[in-house]
Order: sequence, then structure tokens, then C-alpha cells
Amino acid sequence: MEPKVPIAARITVKNKVVAVWVSALIFICFSVGCEKRRLIEPTPGMDVAQRFWIKVLLFDNIRTCTLTAETGFGAIDMETQAKADFGKNGETTKVSLSGGKILVGGKLFDQKVAIRPKKPFVLGVNGRRYRGNLRLTTNADGRSLNVVNAVPLEAYLAGVVGAEMPRYWEPETLKAQAITARTYCLYMKNTLGHNRNWDVKKTQASQVYGGISAESATVWHAVNETAGQVLVCKHSNGQEGIFPTYYSSTCGGHTQNSKDVFGDSYGPLIGVQCPYCKNVAKMSFFFWPMAEFEADRLSGQIIKRYPKLQSLGKIEAIEPFRVSKYDNFSRITSVKFIGENDETGFLRGEDLRLTADPSGQKIRSAACQILKIGGKFRFYAGRGYGHGVGMCQCGAEGMARDGKTCEEILSYYYPGSKIMRVY
Repeated sequence: MEPKVPIAARITVKNKVVAVWVSALIFICFSVGCEKRRLIEPTPGMDVAQRFWIKVLLFDNIRTCTLTAETGFGAIDMETQAKADFGKNGETTKVSLSGGKILVGGKLFDQKVAIRPKKPFVLGVNGRRYRGNLRLTTNADGRSLNVVNAVPLEAYLAGVVGAEMPRYWEPETLKAQAITARTYCLYMKNTLGHNRNWDVKKTQASQVYGGISAESATVWHAVNETAGQVLVCKHSNGQEGIFPTYYSSTCGGHTQNSKDVFGDSYGPLIGVQCPYCKNVAKMSFFFWPMAEFEADRLSGQIIKRYPKLQSLGKIEAIEPFRVSKYDNFSRITSVKFIGENDETGFLRGEDLRLTADPSGQKIRSAACQILKIGGKFRFYAGRGYGHGVGMCQCGAEGMARDGKTCEEILSYYYPGSKIMRVY
């Protein structure tokens, strides 16, 4: 039998033990927190076929940028094939323009330069790290350049999934996002990439790409678990193929037919009821506050972007023209403008939304009401966040929390589609 220890002594001993553990944990946390995050593995897929690489427009029309690489990088003039090495010890290298040509670390190249980092194949561009290679290209005026990240598809997706939704969401949601994002970027590459030197942008204009900062173990697990998987449907020619798997943050209760927003028509994009996003989305995303804009300024923005509306002179009124109606809300699919000379013009609802608010942070969807009061246009009674086409991301998380699988989520939001492997 152990000897009895006075209560006060036992508390003292216990507190000392706790204090030791707390001190140890604080030391570990500070040690880990202060250490620079390192890559566990080099970039995968650097040897895959070029058709499975994605070209991401990181920056366009810039005059200068900085490059870094822990192990250094090579620069290759794509016209003359001249080569030079830079940043061997992780030093910062400046890129700028001189006489319409590209200047890398003080060395002059022609108008197209390939930047190839050494293993682990990671480059820092203006302080943010990306996997794969870079392509620097001057624009026609010779006064600015574009920076394109050429990256293997799966590594690209690891930088998309965690940027498009919280990395702590359900594994099945992350897998659904990985398949959707993979399908979308391949569709864009195959349909639009041929006519330009990039496939997608890094912003929400395509899908958000955060590079290595968006990666995590859960994200990589979702990407690896779905490797090579895409969504396909039957096209108008009777053949099966991938389609533009649009998605948005919060649909507000019902997803939208793609034909009304983007003008294309695919069976899986006709729109479905969504009772799942309301309990997941932030309240300010599901019901967003009123946004107000000076009428004259908004009129000028619209006419500048759409010169076909110049005959209106000045826009005096904006009225919903076509509206998708659901159980207890509606989404404007097109609007009618009335000019100061009583002439009229028309525009899609999404085009108006993103012209008035390119950020999409104020007018968060076209599911709203429009009113002019005292020289200002008000967008109010708003609902949902994004264009509402395809998968509702918050809705997908709601389904996953209810125990639905990745396959069930995708078949719900893209009815009639099916998953197949492209490699």
C-alpha cells in the first residue's frame, strides 16, 4: 500500500508535473512555429505528358517581379536557347524589361523565357511559392510581361482545392472538389487553351489557385484518392466527354441553369434544388446585405464595358427582364436598361453583377432585387454567393456531413453525369 500524501502536497506535485508539460509544449510549439515550412516531397508528375500539364496565368501586364528558389533555377531563352543559372543559394532574382526584352538577374534575354527550378521544382514568385516551371512572355507593346506557371495537373489541383474551400471540410467534399476542379481545368485547356499561351487564370475568373500555400495533407489525400478522375456526360453529338463543371460557393437554395448564365447547354447543368447549403454557409453569404452604387458612375461603367449600349446615352433605370423563380426566391438572368432617351438595352444578370462589382464581394449573386432611389442603384434582398451554376460548395459540405459520398454529391449536383478516369 502506498503511503498517503497530504492533499496540499499532492496538488503541488501535480501542478509541477503540469507545469513541466506546459513548458515542453510551449517549447515545441515555438520551435515548430518558427521553423520555415519545408516540402516533404518534390513536386510529383514532372515527367508526365504535356497534355496533363496546366498553364496558369499568374500575372499579366506587369513590369517587374521577383523569383526565388531554394536550389536555384535555370533561365532559357526560347528563341536562341541561351541558358543561365540564377539564385543558387536562394537569393532573390529580379525580372524586368529593357528595350522590349526580358531582363533576368541583369542578363538580357529575348521576348520569351522559360524558368526551370531544380529539384524539388518549386519557385517563389513575388513571395508566393508554386510548383513546376514558369514562362515569361512580353506583350505586344513591349512594356509589360505575363507570368505563366506550367504545372503538372495533380500538383495544380493541390493548390486549388485548399484555396477554393476550407481544408478542414469533410474528406468527401474535398474529393468532390478535386474531381470538379480537374474536369473544369481540362475542359478549359482543351477548348480555349489552344488560342492563348495559358489555360486558366489563378483567380476566381477561372478557379482560385494558391500554389503551395493552399496545400495540406487533407487536400493532397483528396487529390491522390481521385487521381485521374473526371466527370463526363453525353454531348449533343451523342458522344461522351468532359464538360465545364462550374461551381460556386453558395447557391441559396437552388442551382442555376448554365444556359442562363454562361450561354452553354449541358444536361448536368440544368439546376437542382439545394436544401443543404443553408446550414453550412455563413449567414452573410446566404443572405447578403444591401449594396449601393452611384447611378451615374454605374451607368458609365456599364456603357464603357459594353459599347453596344452607347445609344442609351445614360442609363436611367435597370429592371429585371428574365427571372428564374424558385420556391421562395428568384435569380435575375437578364436585365433591361432604360436610357435617358427612352431607348432600351439588355444584358445578362451575371454580366451586370460583375460589371458593377468586379470583386463579387458586394453584389454576391444575381438573386436579388434592384431599385433606384435618390440617384443611387440599390441591390438588396440578396441571397447566395456566386453564379449558382453546378456544384454548390457549401451544399456539398452539407451533404457530406449527412453521410453522403463524393460520388453521391457529384451525381446530385451534376445529374446524368458519371465519373471516369482519363489516366
